[in-house]
Amino acid sequence: MTLDNDFARLSDFEPMKAELTGIRQHLHANPELSFEEAETARFVAKKLEAWGYEVTRNVGGHGVVARMTVGAGKKSIAIRADMDALPITEQTGRPYASKTPGKMHACGHDGHTTMLLGAAEYLARTRRFNGTVNLIFQPAEEAGAVSGAPAMIKDGLFERFPFDVIFGLHNHPGAPEGTWLLRSGPLMAAADTVEITITGKGGHASRPHLTIDPIVVACNLVVMLQSVVSRSIDPTQTAVVTVGSIHSGEAANVIPESAKMLLSVRSFDPKVRELLEARIRKLAVSVAEGYGASIEIDYVHGHPVVVNSEKETEFARMVAEELVGADKVTTCGLIPGSEDFSHFLEHKPGSFLRLGNGVNSAILHSAKYDFADESLTAGAAMWARLTERYLDAD
Repeated sequence: MTLDNDFARLSDFEPMKAELTGIRQHLHANPELSFEEAETARFVAKKLEAWGYEVTRNVGGHGVVARMTVGAGKKSIAIRADMDALPITEQTGRPYASKTPGKMHACGHDGHTTMLLGAAEYLARTRRFNGTVNLIFQPAEEAGAVSGAPAMIKDGLFERFPFDVIFGLHNHPGAPEGTWLLRSGPLMAAADTVEITITGKGGHASRPHLTIDPIVVACNLVVMLQSVVSRSIDPTQTAVVTVGSIHSGEAANVIPESAKMLLSVRSFDPKVRELLEARIRKLAVSVAEGYGASIEIDYVHGHPVVVNSEKETEFARMVAEELVGADKVTTCGLIPGSEDFSHFLEHKPGSFLRLGNGVNSAILHSAKYDFADESLTAGAAMWARLTERYLDAD
């Protein structure tokens, strides 16, 4: 068995700190949106090829998969980082701020990519593992329901690059830099989007009795929807139904013909997810029919729940505690945001981790957000040590 002090340590990555910071800030200054990550993918692939990896480009779009086998070990691990940016105009004022107006790395994918590159360089240089490592640089995580993870799976990710387990991470604003947050079981929510179109009968505002007012229907439905979670879902479960948009009419003296509502529905349990859909559909139809209106419902299922397997999560916890100390490793609470890493976890055991991005960090998707470079070495060291531990020579 490999001695504990032969596994990757934080101190091994201190000499790389300036290089990693430079890579991260280069990526930050040159953001690319979902499905547009051609230059980012080229930058990543060239480095991986120079380090000796077998590199496959254009997997599920601009995805890059790097593979390396050392020794005769039969086990195989995959680690994923996302690469895409967001359609936001940056307001950080950093010297390395986005060079492209309307595009920025407001979710830290520049940091995620850099940390995996740091681990890749270390693993290729030291080669202290016995088996196969697959490094997945994923495009289009921010693309909504039709995103990069299912695209890579559809493009044969599991068949072309076999692996036993998969790990990923996301930075976590509000937690100190270099600290780890882990959770077995459900971690991040399933996120569904509902578009409801109510069609009534338009007319003059002074003669409402001759109309079927879709605004009245919509407003009553908003109130009724508040009962879905409070009266239909087990209080020990967590769910969210938010009406984020209502659009109808253009004039004060006109009752419009139709109204459109947009809902965000989030849950952490498949049965709760099914119940939410059933209750929303039934309420919407009942309220509309009660007023004599007709209704159309477009219910779009987004990413499933991120469910971390217990064995892999506890393994990652052990590695994190070895790396940074138990005082810098904690249990993560449920996160109502969604993440397309969930698609990988539907097929393979693994765990999605959270890495602190600073107590005073701006929130994700904010124009003032920036990834904390102080966390780069912690993330790179974690991926290197996790790989070496899982693919131990013993």
